[in-house]
Amino acid sequence: MLPMMRKAAQAGTALHRHYCTPTVHIFDRNVKRLQRERAAKREDVELYDYIKEEVGYRLADRIFDIKRQFTNAVDLGAGRGYVTNHVLGETVQKLTAIDLSPTMLSQIKGTPGLDFSVQPMDEEQFQFDADSLDLVVSSMSMHWINDLPACFRAVNRALKPDGVFIGAMFGGDTLYELRSALQLAEQERRGGLAPHVSPFVQIRDVGMLLNRGGFTMLTIDTDELVVGYPSIFELMYDLKGMAESNAAFNRPLHVGRDTLMAAAAIYQDMYPRKGEGVSATFQIIFFVGWKPCASQPQPAERGSGTVSLKELGKVMTPSKCKK
Repeated sequence: MLPMMRKAAQAGTALHRHYCTPTVHIFDRNVKRLQRERAAKREDVELYDYIKEEVGYRLADRIFDIKRQFTNAVDLGAGRGYVTNHVLGETVQKLTAIDLSPTMLSQIKGTPGLDFSVQPMDEEQFQFDADSLDLVVSSMSMHWINDLPACFRAVNRALKPDGVFIGAMFGGDTLYELRSALQLAEQERRGGLAPHVSPFVQIRDVGMLLNRGGFTMLTIDTDELVVGYPSIFELMYDLKGMAESNAAFNRPLHVGRDTLMAAAAIYQDMYPRKGEGVSATFQIIFFVGWKPCASQPQPAERGSGTVSLKELGKVMTPSKCKK
C-alpha cells in the first residue's frame, strides 16, 4: 500500500510541472516573499532552520571540493545565509547574497575574511553582466521558481567560461506522506482533491533543464532527510516556520477542521515513526553544472578508439592479487 501511495503522490506532483510547454505561473512570488518575511521576523526563527542549515553546509562542502579560488560568486536565494555563513574568504574573494526577503538577508553573518554583500532581488529576475561570475550557488530556493529554464539560462549567461553552478532544491518525493494523507482525507470528507502541498521538480527534469540551459559535465544526485514529528500538526507548524508553506496560486485558503483531523489520523496510521509520532520525508536534489569552455575535457571523436570491443575481456582481465 505504501509504495502505491508514494507513486501516486509523485505522479500528482509531476502533473503540475512540465517544462516543454510555455511558462505557466504556478507559484505566487508575492506570497512567498511574505512567508519568508514573516518567518524571518520570528524570535525563534533559528529553530526552523535545521533542514536548510544542513543542506547549506553540504553545499558549502561541495564548493571546497573544487580546488580553486573563486573571485566573484553569487548565493542565489541565500535566505539567512545557509551557504554564505559557511563560505571562507580563502575560497571566495567576493560574494553577493541575493534573496526575495530583505529581512532574511539582513540576518546573514558571513565568516571572518569573507567579503560579502546583500542584494534584495527576486530570484526569477536574476540578472548579472555576462561572463562576470565564476560561481553561482543556490540552496533550497529554486523549487519556488516558476520558470526554471529561464533562470538556468540567466545563470549560465552570467557565468564565465568554466564557471560552475552548484545547487540543491526539494525533489518530487518531498512530503509525499503529507500529500497522501491530505488527499485521502479530503477525498473522504469532501469528495474531491485540492493541492495542499506545492508541486516539486522531478530529478529526471533537472538534468534536462540544466542541459537546455547550456551547462555541461553535469553531476546530479539525491538524498533523503527523514524527520520525526509528534503529529501532522507539528510538521505543518514547522513548514510555516521554514517559510515552506504552500504558495501555489490554486492553493486552498482554508482546510476544514474535520479534514485536518482525518488527515492526522490517516498520517499516523500510514506513516508511523518507530516509538511514537510520524515521519516526514524531504528529498533533496543536488546538482553541479559547468559552463562550457575549450579547456574542459572533451569526449573522444567517433572512431578514435584503439581497442576493439571484442578484445574488451582481455583488456579488463582482473589482476591476480596475492592474498
